[in-house]
Amino acid sequence: MRISDDPGLQPILFGLFLSMYLVTVLGNLIIILAVNSDSNLHTPMYFFLCNLSLADICFISTTVPKMIVNIQTHSKEIIYVGCLTQMSFLILFGCMDGLLLTVMAYDRFVAVCHPLHYSLIMNPRLCGSLVCLSLLISLVDSQAHNLIALQIIYFKDIKISNFFCDPAQLLNLACFNTFINNIVMYFVGAISGLLPISGIFFSYYKIIFSILKIPSKGGRYKAFSTCGSHLSVVCLFYGTAIGVYLGSAVSHSPRSTAVASLIYTVVTPMLNPFIYSLRNKDIKRAVKRLHRRML
Repeated sequence: MRISDDPGLQPILFGLFLSMYLVTVLGNLIIILAVNSDSNLHTPMYFFLCNLSLADICFISTTVPKMIVNIQTHSKEIIYVGCLTQMSFLILFGCMDGLLLTVMAYDRFVAVCHPLHYSLIMNPRLCGSLVCLSLLISLVDSQAHNLIALQIIYFKDIKISNFFCDPAQLLNLACFNTFINNIVMYFVGAISGLLPISGIFFSYYKIIFSILKIPSKGGRYKAFSTCGSHLSVVCLFYGTAIGVYLGSAVSHSPRSTAVASLIYTVVTPMLNPFIYSLRNKDIKRAVKRLHRRML
């Protein structure tokens, strides 16, 4: 489905989404380069941020380039293999995004609640293991959806009420028992959505109580500002993603579903670099040093 069927809006939408895609890729690449070029930022928090930026680049690349091509060629078709491939990578990098946000919440929990043991707990082996575990869970999640979607025998002239191959809608097309589809959809949604959210909110529950015990206002402000950017990204990403994923079965407005999907597939990856860089003095300094080095 197109975002809009108005022919006059197509050039505007093409320019808008192309510019958003380029800003997202460039912004996240700058964060990756800045962190890797500055030895002061070789810490667990920025290691996870680099992986999040890489996942964001891959995540937005699964949907927007195809949408831009569709707008330019005035075609809304996608082949069977392309649809399954797009769905697999969308779930893979989307789930990776969510799990990395959970890992980053745990990192902030250790930094605020156990500062004296931070270096001991968040050692390089644990950080690498957490990223690998996030990737493994994302792969399992992606393939679980793929196995159900492969049961779709008749895949011709099917209309998908979104601008990409929406996993929730594809599962509803499967030819066997829809009850099993719903069980798998909600079970996987709980594993990759509700459990990470529970971990994030538990971490911030502990963080907030620890911050309130800090005697100085400056210390409380610094702790809140460090966690505020991460929490805003979590709310934006998970709020729209879970609403679209779990609400697709009862939603009767394809247009509103597509708009909500735009937020977590396009807007959130684009805003991440700005949220983290504008609220982080270390990233700002690293970007300035990288800019001077390039000049």
